Amino acid sequence: MSFDLVFFGGTGDLTWRKLMPSLFQAWRHGTLPADGRILAVARDDQNDDQYRQWLFERLLQAEEAKRPTEAEFNAFSQRVHYLRMDLSQAGDYQQLQQWLQHRNARTVVMYLATSPHLFPVICEQLGAAGLNHERVRVVLEKPLGHDLASAQAINRAVGAVFTEQQALRIDHYLGKPSVQNLMALRFGNVLFEPLWRRESIANIQITLAEGLGVGSRGDFYDRTGALRDMIQNHALQLLTMIAMEPPSSPDADAIRDEKLKVLRSLKPFDERSVVSDVVRGQYRAGAAAGQAVCGYLEEAKVPTNSRTETFVALRCEVQNWRWAGVPFYLRTGKRLAQRQAEIVVNFRALPHAIFPGRHLPNRLVIKLQPEDGLQLHLMASRGTGNHASGQAFEPLSPVSLDLDFDRAFSSERVGAYERMLLDALAGRLNLFVRSDEQEQAWRWVEPILEAWQGDELGPKPYNAGTWGPSAASALLTRDGFCWPEEA
Repeated sequence: MSFDLVFFGGTGDLTWRKLMPSLFQAWRHGTLPADGRILAVARDDQNDDQYRQWLFERLLQAEEAKRPTEAEFNAFSQRVHYLRMDLSQAGDYQQLQQWLQHRNARTVVMYLATSPHLFPVICEQLGAAGLNHERVRVVLEKPLGHDLASAQAINRAVGAVFTEQQALRIDHYLGKPSVQNLMALRFGNVLFEPLWRRESIANIQITLAEGLGVGSRGDFYDRTGALRDMIQNHALQLLTMIAMEPPSSPDADAIRDEKLKVLRSLKPFDERSVVSDVVRGQYRAGAAAGQAVCGYLEEAKVPTNSRTETFVALRCEVQNWRWAGVPFYLRTGKRLAQRQAEIVVNFRALPHAIFPGRHLPNRLVIKLQPEDGLQLHLMASRGTGNHASGQAFEPLSPVSLDLDFDRAFSSERVGAYERMLLDALAGRLNLFVRSDEQEQAWRWVEPILEAWQGDELGPKPYNAGTWGPSAASALLTRDGFCWPEEA
């Protein structure tokens, strides 16, 4: 398959930290189509060789197993090119059009790895240059907008130039192997589906925790915050995968239709429920990995009076027959106790216990990072024959069935961005977010943002290196539940 893949923002962090390394890994794995070119577009004045050298120096900063040798990079980089462009100048898009027309590839993917406020002007200029024909797709990187109105404005601008089938809104969490196995777990096996409902499940918890602070991204993060950065997209997409009904087919729109139904079934927030069911926090000085670290307000490029949240925990409900009455708890934050992304499905307690001692409810843990796997927590007998007080049965002990995907599958597994880039080139839309999904997610979180506008108290402080404000624990305690680390 011949392709041209164009990265707008070709010298930006996303391109050299995530996109180019993922393409290199695809090339190394032999999954990147051979007949293709990669074009980086930016304002810097440099040629192909200069850009390749710049890129090589940055790829050497990757973890050791993913660093290219000089010979590998020389072979890979023959397909990497550079074009200087001012994204506001129509003439530069004509130059791009001529570069692409020279080979007339079967597939052209425009990846907008820029600030979202540039999406409308880029799409408008691409359309004016005739670069929106049926062989072109455009990939839109998050965050797509700052609120519902801005997201709708971007979607209108994109939709005026590209069809919905051509516009690929990326959420890289959907490309993670564990998320793919979540689909396989639910819809490729008969074991859990009869239990995947309110009669068997007590609550579901989704945690997206980061151990690092905002680092050099203080100015961006302060305009965004944890709710926009993680909950509106990643966490809600995971929730839809957990809660959706089985799709009628593997067709992309069949899957996305079911995800949209979940988003539309979420109980809406109002001013009162935001106060009772949402906790926002902001980290202050503490310790991480045994080292003293500063608070959010002391980070570079962060205003000293900032009220931006670095932590969010919330309780929500999916109002349909499958999930009525089952609480879903979502939380995310910076400078938490550890880097961890997981989904915990807590099953209901036994209706009647015949074994002595404490009985822990069964629990399914879907690990997304840093490990990648599944754990099923059960109760079992040790078989020691030690029956205290003449009991017919000895007490049970907690055990777990642990599936490590990296060990289970011997071949090297595909990373999230690698998977998403290959899907974009192949036109597989299953893992990309449709505009109505994305707008519905904004519609759901917007009452939280509006309530915070009038909240004079601001975010609750928490020490770096902890699991967030104590109010996040109280959110579950009042329902009789707790977070995994508190169990």
